[in-house]
Amino acid sequence: MDLGFGIVIGIAIAVTLTALLAWSRSQNDPKSKRGSLPGRGHHTIHANYESGGAGGGHTTQYRVPKDPQDYAKAMMPKSKGNAK
Repeated sequence: MDLGFGIVIGIAIAVTLTALLAWSRSQNDPKSKRGSLPGRGHHTIHANYESGGAGGGHTTQYRVPKDPQDYAKAMMPKSKGNAK
């Protein structure tokens, strides 16, 4: 058997096993819930940036609505207007 052919077969087997393992884990793992439940109010996200040195950087807070409809309205471009 040619050495190059053996390497190709070995790589093909490794890729196949990796794909099967990934598929198996995606089917068997419990689906973790992402995000948060809809509700009233806002989430507050703190964002900090430090450029290094004395006095450099920026700190801000973002308020993100918990209600999906309010969030969608907030993401609507101003040029489109907010439908009521």
